[in-house]
Amino acid sequence: MSAFNVVRFRVKPGQEAAFVDAHRDLAPAWPGLRRFALVQTGASSFCLIGEWQDMASIAAARPAMGAQLDRFRALLEDLGGGLGVTDPVSGEAVLEVQQVSAPTGP
Repeated sequence: MSAFNVVRFRVKPGQEAAFVDAHRDLAPAWPGLRRFALVQTGASSFCLIGEWQDMASIAAARPAMGAQLDRFRALLEDLGGGLGVTDPVSGEAVLEVQQVSAPTGP
């Protein structure tokens, strides 16, 4: 099964487009990364979801992910509660479901 990392961000007002552009320009080539998506979850809140081959791939990429974060850290607000500017979690998938479209027509 795959492993996933999820990171929550809150962007400073007016910096949303710059934040999205910073991720568009990332194009990481980290071993084990299958894909990632940046999801806007509110006016200034975002969540990044990465799908990886396994947890070892995530662990190996953490230094590089931290370096990428430094490129756009100034665009982020502190999340509060001692979290800093990110709220990251990761783990192995325990269930994966692929939606299959229902047939259309007779």
